[in-house]
Amino acid sequence: MEPKLRVVLATPRGFCAGVARAVEIVERALERYRPPVYVYHEIVHNRHVIESLRAKGAIFVERIEEIPPLSVTVFSAHGVTRQVEEKAQALGLTTIDATCPLVHKVHNQGRHYAARGRSIVYIGESDHQEVKGTIGQIDAPIHLVETIADVIALRLPADAPLAYITQTTLSVDDTRAIIGALTKRFTDIVGPDTDDICYAAQNRQSAVREMARIVDLILVVGGRNSHNSNRLVAVARESGRRAYLIADCNEIDQAWFENVKVVGLTAGASAPEVLVQNVIAALSCHAEIEVAEMAGLTETMTFRLPAAVSP
Repeated sequence: MEPKLRVVLATPRGFCAGVARAVEIVERALERYRPPVYVYHEIVHNRHVIESLRAKGAIFVERIEEIPPLSVTVFSAHGVTRQVEEKAQALGLTTIDATCPLVHKVHNQGRHYAARGRSIVYIGESDHQEVKGTIGQIDAPIHLVETIADVIALRLPADAPLAYITQTTLSVDDTRAIIGALTKRFTDIVGPDTDDICYAAQNRQSAVREMARIVDLILVVGGRNSHNSNRLVAVARESGRRAYLIADCNEIDQAWFENVKVVGLTAGASAPEVLVQNVIAALSCHAEIEVAEMAGLTETMTFRLPAAVSP
C-alpha cells in the first residue's frame, strides 16, 4: 500500500555549531563544577533545551546581581556587554563564556572599524539579546537599523566614514536589501564579506526554499522567541507554502494535513534533533508515512570549547 503521507526532512536543520557548543559548555560545567551552575540569560532560545539543563542543575537568571558571589556562571551564546563582565568580576564569579565565536567575530569587526575612526551601522533587531550584547562591547557610536526606512532616516552626512556589521542570526538574504540601501546612500561605507555572516541562518533558509518546491506544507520546529525559527516560517510562506512554527509534537494540528500528501519538516538552529524525531513519531500515529532526507549541504564547522570545560 502506498504511504498516505510523505515527510521530507530539510538538510541542514537544527543545532548549529554555536548552539551545540553552548549547550555542551553548560553540560560540562555541571559535570566539572557540580550544580548549581548559573547561566546568564537563556543559553539558547529553546524551552526544551532550557528545561533539560535546568533539570540537571542549571539556574537561569536575567540579572547578574541574582547570582551569589563566587558562583560558577556561564554567559549565553548571544554574548554579554562589558558592563556585565565587569559586574561578574566584582562578584568574584567564575565565568565561562559560551558566546558563539561568530558573535565574537562581529564584536571584533566592530572594534576594528571603530579603531579606524568609522561610525558603526548595526543591522539587527533592537530587542534581541545578541544586539544588546554587541552594542555593549564596542566603544563607538552605533546606529541600529532594522529596515530600509531606518537607513533613510539616518541623520549622517552622505560622505561620513561608516562601517556596517550584522546580527549573526540574520542571513545574507535578510540583510541584502538593507546593505544595498546603505551603499547607495553613503559613499564611504565598508563592511565584512558576506562569507563572514553566520552560515547557519543562510543554509537553513536556503534549504526551506528548496523544500518548498516539492512539499505541500512545512513544519518548523523551534521556540517562539527564536528569531531564526520564525524566519524559517516566513521564508516558507514567502515561497508560497503554508507553514507553521511548533515548539514540539504536542502543537501539531491534524486539521493542517487535509489534502496534504507531502510535508516538509525542518528545525531552527536552537532546536535539538530529538524534537524533530518526536514530530515524525507523532505524524506516524495518524497516517502511514514515508520519511525522506532532502539532499543539501553538510555542515562540518565545529568550535573549540573554553579551557574551563575542555576535556
